[in-house]
Amino acid sequence: MAYEQLKQELITYSKKIGIDKIGFTSVDEFSELKSRLKQQQELGYQSGFEKGSIDERTEPVRLMPQAQSIIAIALAYPSKMKKPPKSTKEERRGVFARVSWGQDYHHVLRAKLEQIGEFLEKKMDGFEYKSMVDTGELSDRAVAERAGIGFSGKNCAIITPEFGSYVYLGEMITNIPFTPDEPIDDGCGTCTKCIDACPTGALVQGGQLNAQKCLAFLTQTKDFLPDEYRGKLGNTLYGFDNCQVVCPKNKGKDYHFHPEMEPDPEIAKPKLIPLLSMSNREFKEKFGNVSGSWRGKKPIQRNAILALAHYKDEKAIPELIRLMQQDPRPVIRGTAAWALGKIGTATAFEAIKTAKQKEKDEAVLEEMDKGLDFSLINS
Repeated sequence: MAYEQLKQELITYSKKIGIDKIGFTSVDEFSELKSRLKQQQELGYQSGFEKGSIDERTEPVRLMPQAQSIIAIALAYPSKMKKPPKSTKEERRGVFARVSWGQDYHHVLRAKLEQIGEFLEKKMDGFEYKSMVDTGELSDRAVAERAGIGFSGKNCAIITPEFGSYVYLGEMITNIPFTPDEPIDDGCGTCTKCIDACPTGALVQGGQLNAQKCLAFLTQTKDFLPDEYRGKLGNTLYGFDNCQVVCPKNKGKDYHFHPEMEPDPEIAKPKLIPLLSMSNREFKEKFGNVSGSWRGKKPIQRNAILALAHYKDEKAIPELIRLMQQDPRPVIRGTAAWALGKIGTATAFEAIKTAKQKEKDEAVLEEMDKGLDFSLINS
């Protein structure tokens, strides 16, 4: 009874500190997840960003031997931006996915979990815990699903009845034997809108993702973006939202509960050309507080170049030529060359030919040839 009372007190406290959903589950092995992770590994579907072994990711007691329960939390984030700036022919803009609007959610949720930890420390002697948000060993989604936060959708996101899939997730392993909550039944039914809308076929089937083909993952890579995905990004700089936007469960879901999650329009939808000349310091000062900056400026600048190619923005040609000629990073030089070819003016093609005479990097030379190939397509 004492633990049940403490659970109810914690639920009440969680609402006071701005946690939108809280749930509890056991520390039993996530056996179904373990099977799925092994299959993902065998198929080469993993992103490479995963932390820990499969056993560590599915057996909470390996992370905390005295573990007796897991607390899952969810915070709702906005799906619509107030007064978003328009991308015009004069000033083209890129866009960060909704998950990267506002302050970095890792910090926001860790602070909430820390408040829970402090609350429970005052209530129970010998309290121990281990918190995680996204970058820990446990699967936020698997924990949230088993704790009754929501069901796992075919778009590989947790879908809550109240907020759709527009929620951030975190969890805390504890040594308190809280009674587990009941999971929510799967609510996708026969709907396949997210699978149908995925431009790369990354959603192999409902609930299974090939991360290597997922645009949200690919926007975070630092190498050249594979050719077959360059035309599918549009003006996206980080993440990808299609599989959430098309979901019927997200229709009309837009919550603005947390001021720290409100997007700065000039950060969430930045002008593309100025991005290309930013120093590391300038990038960190402008974008350092959002989650989409975690890989640094290189992937964002590469994606900005691809977005300018998508728009065939002739105003970007001088800056792209500068990058192709002077940037020390082969990925940026090569992507700029490809983009110049995609834009396809005589000036752009001539610049590629001239730069090619001085270029030494084989990968960049290959991109220059791809850029020049556009002249054959356009002729």
